[in-house]
Amino acid sequence: MLNVFETPDQVLQALAEYFVIIGNEAIAKNKKFSVALSGGSSPKKLYELLATEFHDKLDWEKVYFFFGDERYVPQDHKDSNYLMARNALFAPLLIEPGHIFAVDTSLEPKEAAKKYQEEIEDFFDEDEQSFDLILLGLGDNSHTASLFPHTPVLHDRLPGVSDVWLEDQQVYRITMNAPLINEAQNIAFLVYGEGKAEAVHHILEDDEDIEEYPAQLIEPIVGNIQWFLDEAAAAKVRHS
Repeated sequence: MLNVFETPDQVLQALAEYFVIIGNEAIAKNKKFSVALSGGSSPKKLYELLATEFHDKLDWEKVYFFFGDERYVPQDHKDSNYLMARNALFAPLLIEPGHIFAVDTSLEPKEAAKKYQEEIEDFFDEDEQSFDLILLGLGDNSHTASLFPHTPVLHDRLPGVSDVWLEDQQVYRITMNAPLINEAQNIAFLVYGEGKAEAVHHILEDDEDIEEYPAQLIEPIVGNIQWFLDEAAAAKVRHS
């Protein structure tokens, strides 16, 4: 479903409200709320909003945080998704360390991915590995999480976590794969700015080509998917 707003601020406000609604529903049903966060500059503003304006609208002691992907850098590195989330969300809300599942980037990439997958499996125990909410962004090259064009992870068939080597950047990423993301109960894309309009069009309206447009892989099995866009990002979508 498309949710299109005039300005980025309105997009962030709407997604924060959605985050709280999904969280409260999950806590009422299961006494806990599992969410996988996305990295980058756009979600940072969302997390700051949740930690301030929405700090009293959710029982944060019952929220468990994971990461849809992580850059292969130390946790105190400026590019770390964990560090950004810690500063914008965890620290202000005094989230207990035991409720934060960060990727252990001190390990070799393949081992880091394997350990993170095991932590996810342990968290869900005998239950299906189905997060209550996964937040995603969209790159101007149509990637989401660290599902980048022309990378082997695009062909994963079983839910899990993979290491991804980006040849052009000469860096590794650790990412949830599409089968794991698609197990989620709710998936929300946060996308704004005219620079994303072409990518949004490719994902929502072009013929399937996952090698070029990896975010087309995101199709929840039984869950719900919502796109939160500003008018600039939605400018090339023929939505009603």
